[in-house]
Amino acid sequence: MLFHILTRGAWEAAQQRGEYGAASLETEGFIHLSTARQWLATANRFYRGQPDLVLLGLEPDRLHAPVRYEAADGDEFPHLYGPVNLEAVVGVWALPVEVGGVIGVPSGLADLAPGTRDTVR
Repeated sequence: MLFHILTRGAWEAAQQRGEYGAASLETEGFIHLSTARQWLATANRFYRGQPDLVLLGLEPDRLHAPVRYEAADGDEFPHLYGPVNLEAVVGVWALPVEVGGVIGVPSGLADLAPGTRDTVR
């Protein structure tokens, strides 16, 4: 499974349109995704303290656009070269904001962020 973080409003708009295209698709040509190992660090690096975020779980085999793993910040991150078709979305979880603005792991999803079980409430 791959993951993408977005606002609740952006997710609701995507459901109305039938697909999701992040701003980065226009500016960079792809949508930033994360692996199970990467999504929590990504959330806290770029979205710390931001309310109303959701985490999309994406089934790579269902995505219509190609996914390429590319080097960034000393790691290989998945990039989606097209919009997210809604049939690929297999899970949507609200991301909790904890004390100090830290993005936490939604209840029951500790396995999606190895080594972060202590952040689950």
